Amino acid sequence: MLFGKTILITGVASGIGARTAELAGQLGGDVIGVDMREPAGHQGAFVKADISSKAGVDDLVARLPQRIDALCNVAGLSGNMGAAPTLAVNFYGLRALSEAMAPRLREGGAIVNVASIAGFGWRANLNRAASMVGVEGFPDVARVIADHAIKNEEGYPVSKELLLLWTFRAAHQEPFKSRGIRINAVSPGPVETPILKQFRSVLGDAKVDSDIARVGRAGTSGDIAPVVLFLCSDGARWINGANVPVDGGLEASINAEVLGF
Repeated sequence: MLFGKTILITGVASGIGARTAELAGQLGGDVIGVDMREPAGHQGAFVKADISSKAGVDDLVARLPQRIDALCNVAGLSGNMGAAPTLAVNFYGLRALSEAMAPRLREGGAIVNVASIAGFGWRANLNRAASMVGVEGFPDVARVIADHAIKNEEGYPVSKELLLLWTFRAAHQEPFKSRGIRINAVSPGPVETPILKQFRSVLGDAKVDSDIARVGRAGTSGDIAPVVLFLCSDGARWINGANVPVDGGLEASINAEVLGF
Protein backbone atom coordinates (compact mmCIF):
# COMPACT_ATOMS: atom_id res chain seq x y z
CA MET A 1 0.00 0.00 0.00
CA LEU A 2 2.92 2.34 0.69
CA PHE A 3 5.53 0.69 -1.55
CA GLY A 4 8.17 3.19 -2.61
CA LYS A 5 6.69 6.06 -0.60
CA THR A 6 8.73 8.08 1.90
CA ILE A 7 6.75 8.57 5.11
CA LEU A 8 7.87 11.09 7.74
CA ILE A 9 6.51 10.14 11.18
CA THR A 10 6.95 12.15 14.37
CA GLY A 11 6.74 10.61 17.83
CA VAL A 12 8.28 7.26 16.84
CA ALA A 13 9.86 6.45 20.21
CA SER A 14 6.71 4.89 21.66
CA GLY A 15 3.00 4.26 21.37
CA ILE A 16 1.07 5.08 18.21
CA GLY A 17 4.10 6.62 16.51
CA ALA A 18 6.23 3.52 17.03
CA ARG A 19 3.54 1.18 15.70
CA THR A 20 2.81 3.48 12.75
CA ALA A 21 6.49 3.49 11.80
CA GLU A 22 6.74 -0.29 12.13
CA LEU A 23 3.65 -0.92 10.02
CA ALA A 24 4.66 1.62 7.39
CA GLY A 25 7.88 -0.30 6.86
CA GLN A 26 5.96 -3.58 6.62
CA LEU A 27 3.73 -2.02 3.95
CA GLY A 28 6.72 -1.08 1.81
CA GLY A 29 7.31 2.50 2.88
CA ASP A 30 10.64 4.18 3.52
CA VAL A 31 10.27 5.59 7.03
CA ILE A 32 11.93 8.66 8.49
CA GLY A 33 11.25 8.74 12.21
CA VAL A 34 11.42 11.84 14.40
CA ASP A 35 11.43 12.05 18.20
CA MET A 36 13.20 13.64 21.13
CA ARG A 37 14.31 10.16 22.24
CA GLU A 38 15.97 7.60 20.02
CA PRO A 39 13.60 4.64 19.67
CA ALA A 40 14.57 1.06 20.37
CA GLY A 41 14.38 -1.19 17.35
CA HIS A 42 13.29 1.50 14.87
CA GLN A 43 13.74 0.39 11.27
CA GLY A 44 14.58 3.23 8.91
CA ALA A 45 16.15 6.64 9.19
CA PHE A 46 15.89 8.57 12.45
CA VAL A 47 16.25 12.28 13.24
CA LYS A 48 16.38 13.47 16.82
CA ALA A 49 14.44 16.70 17.16
CA ASP A 50 12.25 18.86 19.39
CA ILE A 51 9.36 20.67 17.68
CA SER A 52 8.35 22.74 20.71
CA SER A 53 9.98 25.90 19.31
CA LYS A 54 10.49 27.60 15.96
CA ALA A 55 14.23 27.00 16.23
CA GLY A 56 13.62 23.30 16.83
CA VAL A 57 11.32 23.01 13.82
CA ASP A 58 13.76 24.92 11.60
CA ASP A 59 16.62 22.66 12.68
CA LEU A 60 14.57 19.56 11.94
CA VAL A 61 13.46 20.75 8.51
CA ALA A 62 17.08 21.53 7.58
CA ARG A 63 17.95 17.86 8.15
CA LEU A 64 15.07 16.35 6.20
CA PRO A 65 15.03 15.31 2.52
CA GLN A 66 13.69 17.52 -0.24
CA ARG A 67 10.88 15.15 -1.14
CA ILE A 68 8.48 13.06 0.91
CA ASP A 69 5.14 11.49 0.15
CA ALA A 70 3.39 11.83 3.49
CA LEU A 71 3.78 13.40 6.93
CA CYS A 72 2.25 11.72 9.98
CA ASN A 73 2.03 14.16 12.88
CA VAL A 74 1.85 11.72 15.79
CA ALA A 75 4.12 13.36 18.40
CA GLY A 76 2.28 14.93 21.30
CA LEU A 77 2.29 15.67 25.01
CA SER A 78 -0.38 14.51 27.44
CA GLY A 79 -0.82 17.86 29.14
CA ASN A 80 0.87 16.91 32.42
CA MET A 81 3.66 19.43 31.78
CA GLY A 82 1.24 22.35 31.59
CA ALA A 83 -0.60 24.18 28.85
CA ALA A 84 2.31 26.07 27.26
CA PRO A 85 4.56 23.12 26.32
CA THR A 86 1.51 21.04 25.38
CA LEU A 87 0.18 23.61 22.93
CA ALA A 88 3.68 24.29 21.63
CA VAL A 89 4.15 20.66 20.57
CA ASN A 90 0.60 19.46 19.91
CA PHE A 91 -0.45 22.36 17.74
CA TYR A 92 1.94 25.22 17.00
CA GLY A 93 4.99 23.00 16.44
CA LEU A 94 2.98 20.49 14.43
CA ARG A 95 1.53 23.27 12.27
CA ALA A 96 4.93 24.88 11.72
CA LEU A 97 6.40 21.55 10.62
CA SER A 98 3.49 20.87 8.26
CA GLU A 99 3.74 24.31 6.65
CA ALA A 100 7.51 24.03 6.28
CA MET A 101 7.25 20.59 4.67
CA ALA A 102 4.42 21.51 2.29
CA PRO A 103 6.79 22.43 -0.58
CA ARG A 104 8.58 19.10 -0.15
CA LEU A 105 5.47 16.96 -0.22
CA ARG A 106 4.83 15.52 -3.65
CA GLU A 107 1.73 16.66 -5.46
CA GLY A 108 -1.10 14.47 -4.24
CA GLY A 109 0.73 13.73 -1.00
CA ALA A 110 -0.82 13.61 2.45
CA ILE A 111 -0.60 14.97 5.96
CA VAL A 112 -2.27 13.03 8.78
CA ASN A 113 -2.71 14.66 12.18
CA VAL A 114 -3.30 12.47 15.22
CA ALA A 115 -5.87 14.43 17.20
CA SER A 116 -8.07 12.95 19.96
CA ILE A 117 -11.61 12.44 21.15
CA ALA A 118 -10.54 15.05 23.74
CA GLY A 119 -10.87 17.65 20.97
CA PHE A 120 -14.60 16.87 20.69
CA GLY A 121 -15.47 20.26 22.21
CA TRP A 122 -14.13 22.41 19.37
CA ARG A 123 -17.65 23.30 18.24
CA ALA A 124 -18.67 24.53 21.69
CA ASN A 125 -15.43 26.51 21.92
CA LEU A 126 -15.36 27.63 18.29
CA ASN A 127 -14.65 31.33 18.84
CA ARG A 128 -11.73 30.61 21.16
CA ALA A 129 -10.34 27.89 18.89
CA ALA A 130 -10.65 30.07 15.78
CA SER A 131 -8.86 32.93 17.52
CA MET A 132 -5.98 30.72 18.65
CA VAL A 133 -5.65 29.03 15.26
CA GLY A 134 -5.67 32.48 13.69
CA VAL A 135 -2.41 33.41 15.43
CA GLU A 136 0.08 33.00 12.61
CA GLY A 137 3.60 31.63 12.67
CA PHE A 138 5.15 30.17 15.80
CA PRO A 139 3.91 32.58 18.48
CA ASP A 140 4.86 33.21 22.07
CA VAL A 141 2.69 30.35 23.29
CA ALA A 142 2.58 31.53 26.90
CA ARG A 143 1.21 34.87 25.73
CA VAL A 144 -1.44 33.20 23.56
CA ILE A 145 -2.51 31.10 26.54
CA ALA A 146 -2.72 34.16 28.78
CA ASP A 147 -4.66 36.11 26.16
CA HIS A 148 -7.24 33.32 25.93
CA ALA A 149 -7.36 32.47 29.66
CA ILE A 150 -6.40 28.82 29.15
CA LYS A 151 -5.90 26.89 32.38
CA ASN A 152 -3.04 24.40 32.69
CA GLU A 153 -5.43 21.46 32.94
CA GLU A 154 -7.09 22.53 29.69
CA GLY A 155 -3.90 22.36 27.64
CA TYR A 156 -4.42 18.91 26.11
CA PRO A 157 -8.06 19.18 25.05
CA VAL A 158 -7.55 22.73 23.78
CA SER A 159 -4.53 21.61 21.72
CA LYS A 160 -6.64 18.96 20.03
CA GLU A 161 -9.53 21.35 19.44
CA LEU A 162 -7.12 23.66 17.62
CA LEU A 163 -5.66 20.78 15.65
CA LEU A 164 -9.05 19.65 14.41
CA LEU A 165 -10.13 23.13 13.40
CA TRP A 166 -6.83 23.74 11.62
CA THR A 167 -7.13 20.40 9.78
CA PHE A 168 -10.47 21.48 8.31
CA ARG A 169 -9.08 24.90 7.35
CA ALA A 170 -5.71 23.79 6.03
CA ALA A 171 -7.23 21.28 3.63
CA HIS A 172 -8.43 24.30 1.64
CA GLN A 173 -5.46 26.63 2.11
CA GLU A 174 -3.21 27.55 -0.79
CA PRO A 175 0.08 25.89 0.28
CA PHE A 176 -1.66 22.52 0.42
CA LYS A 177 -4.70 22.65 -1.85
CA SER A 178 -2.80 24.14 -4.80
CA ARG A 179 -0.62 21.02 -4.91
CA GLY A 180 -3.31 18.48 -4.14
CA ILE A 181 -1.96 17.73 -0.65
CA ARG A 182 -4.65 16.13 1.49
CA ILE A 183 -4.85 16.95 5.20
CA ASN A 184 -6.86 14.71 7.49
CA ALA A 185 -7.07 13.90 11.18
CA VAL A 186 -7.49 10.72 13.17
CA SER A 187 -9.08 10.99 16.63
CA PRO A 188 -8.32 8.03 18.90
CA GLY A 189 -10.25 7.34 22.08
CA PRO A 190 -8.38 6.04 25.16
CA VAL A 191 -5.42 3.99 23.94
CA GLU A 192 -3.14 1.71 25.97
CA THR A 193 0.11 3.59 25.41
CA PRO A 194 2.88 4.63 27.80
CA ILE A 195 1.26 8.04 28.33
CA LEU A 196 -2.19 6.70 29.30
CA LYS A 197 -1.19 7.05 32.98
CA GLN A 198 -0.38 10.71 32.31
CA PHE A 199 -3.81 11.18 30.73
CA ARG A 200 -5.36 9.72 33.87
CA SER A 201 -3.56 12.28 35.99
CA VAL A 202 -4.68 15.11 33.69
CA LEU A 203 -8.24 14.04 32.84
CA GLY A 204 -8.99 11.95 35.94
CA ASP A 205 -9.60 8.22 36.35
CA ALA A 206 -13.37 8.65 36.32
CA LYS A 207 -13.37 10.26 32.86
CA VAL A 208 -10.95 7.75 31.34
CA ASP A 209 -12.71 4.74 32.89
CA SER A 210 -16.10 6.03 31.77
CA ASP A 211 -14.91 6.41 28.19
CA ILE A 212 -13.42 2.91 28.19
CA ALA A 213 -16.60 1.44 29.68
CA ARG A 214 -18.72 2.99 26.92
CA VAL A 215 -16.93 0.96 24.23
CA GLY A 216 -15.83 -2.13 26.16
CA ARG A 217 -12.05 -1.76 26.06
CA ALA A 218 -9.24 0.69 25.54
CA GLY A 219 -7.71 0.84 22.09
CA THR A 220 -4.20 -0.21 21.16
CA SER A 221 -1.59 1.36 18.93
CA GLY A 222 -2.34 -1.42 16.48
CA ASP A 223 -5.92 -0.16 16.20
CA ILE A 224 -4.83 3.35 15.24
CA ALA A 225 -1.77 2.89 13.00
CA PRO A 226 -3.57 1.21 10.05
CA VAL A 227 -6.03 4.10 9.78
CA VAL A 228 -3.24 6.69 9.86
CA LEU A 229 -1.43 4.88 7.07
CA PHE A 230 -4.57 4.32 5.00
CA LEU A 231 -4.99 8.11 4.94
CA CYS A 232 -1.39 8.35 3.67
CA SER A 233 -2.13 5.97 0.81
CA ASP A 234 -3.57 6.56 -2.64
CA GLY A 235 -6.59 4.57 -1.52
CA ALA A 236 -7.63 7.69 0.42
CA ARG A 237 -7.08 10.06 -2.51
CA TRP A 238 -10.64 11.46 -2.26
CA ILE A 239 -10.56 11.99 1.51
CA ASN A 240 -9.55 15.50 2.49
CA GLY A 241 -10.30 17.76 5.44
CA ALA A 242 -11.85 14.88 7.38
CA ASN A 243 -11.62 13.69 10.96
CA VAL A 244 -11.82 9.93 11.38
CA PRO A 245 -12.78 8.83 14.91
CA VAL A 246 -10.93 5.61 15.73
CA ASP A 247 -12.43 5.06 19.15
CA GLY A 248 -14.56 1.92 19.20
CA GLY A 249 -17.71 4.03 18.86
CA LEU A 250 -17.01 6.49 21.68
CA GLU A 251 -17.80 9.63 19.69
CA ALA A 252 -21.03 8.06 18.42
CA SER A 253 -22.03 7.26 21.99
CA ILE A 254 -21.28 10.80 23.18
CA ASN A 255 -23.14 12.31 20.23
CA ALA A 256 -26.19 10.20 20.97
CA GLU A 257 -26.12 11.28 24.60
CA VAL A 258 -25.60 14.98 23.86
CA LEU A 259 -28.27 15.04 21.17
CA GLY A 260 -30.69 13.01 23.25
CA PHE A 261 -31.49 10.09 21.00
